[in-house]
Amino acid sequence: MSRRIARLTLDTLADLPESVRTCLHWERDPVRRAQIERAGAAAGEKEAWVSTVLLEWGSCGRVLYVDDEPAGFVLYAPPVYFPGSASYPTAPISDDAVQLATAEVFEGYGGGGLGRVLMQAMARDLVKRGDVRAVECFGVRGRARDGCALPVEFLQRVGFKTHRPHPRHPRMRLDLRSVLTWREEVEAAFAKILGAVRHGRPAPAAPRGITRG
Repeated sequence: MSRRIARLTLDTLADLPESVRTCLHWERDPVRRAQIERAGAAAGEKEAWVSTVLLEWGSCGRVLYVDDEPAGFVLYAPPVYFPGSASYPTAPISDDAVQLATAEVFEGYGGGGLGRVLMQAMARDLVKRGDVRAVECFGVRGRARDGCALPVEFLQRVGFKTHRPHPRHPRMRLDLRSVLTWREEVEAAFAKILGAVRHGRPAPAAPRGITRG
């Protein structure tokens, strides 16, 4: 089984299910969204939104493929591109953060840690940009999903912490400095291992959670 991550573009958007290609929960405010949906123009509006963000900010997500089949996606961008979030009780997103709008692992691909893979791909992209301090997301408590909000339990498992509490829709935050520190520690650990191997010394023990393979 092969996996690959691709940038969200108009081409990769076309690979996603219709439910994703026509969803405007975050991209448009409720009034405008209802007008677009009544006109049957949601797919075209989504493409226009992705095109605008690509031109003004860059790729706003990642698509995960397993054996060349789309298995999931993650969507994120500066909060100005997500007017639909204004209706949430814990809005607005902090000025120094990018908004994680939503993510999904498609049916048949669950249980393999692909959700965490998508979150890691997002974090790597934002760390490389260099001007983003954090990621924030509107979570949802309870079993039923509300729109495209992600479950609080999932967000906590991948490193988010409660930034503004709410019984139903807390705003969660992931500080990218912690992601950067983790990456630097990993790179330093591997540099030591490679240096020891090159000089014929036994490799030092791998840091906790990291395998030598």
